[in-house]
Amino acid sequence: MEPPFVDQHSRTIPYPRDVVWRALTEHATGDLLIGPHNPLALILGTKPRGGFEIADSVEGKTLDLVGRHHFSNYLLRFELEGDTKLSALTYAAFPGPHGRLYRLLVITSGAHAIATRGILRSVAQAAERKG
Repeated sequence: MEPPFVDQHSRTIPYPRDVVWRALTEHATGDLLIGPHNPLALILGTKPRGGFEIADSVEGKTLDLVGRHHFSNYLLRFELEGDTKLSALTYAAFPGPHGRLYRLLVITSGAHAIATRGILRSVAQAAERKG
């Protein structure tokens, strides 16, 4: 079952669809992941340790990354629309009082939105290098 919807961010990336897709998949399996000895991963208890794993992928269209930790379980879905619009949709559950506090610190504060826009910016920069 999919966790509740949190938000959506989009960015137009002016490069061919296949270039954007390749940049996205490389970022999702590389730079997006946190290292196995990163203190944040250890404190949060991320599973998988890198924070995300690919749950589903339809080449050139959608990429679903899932993960969980002590305070949340989440799905980050990327959708590539048309030739160049990349959207990141976040779904997450924050169970219990610690989950509610974590949501306040990460979602309500705007930190998640900043991080998600940063992911889209990084994919755009990678597409530019490949373009």
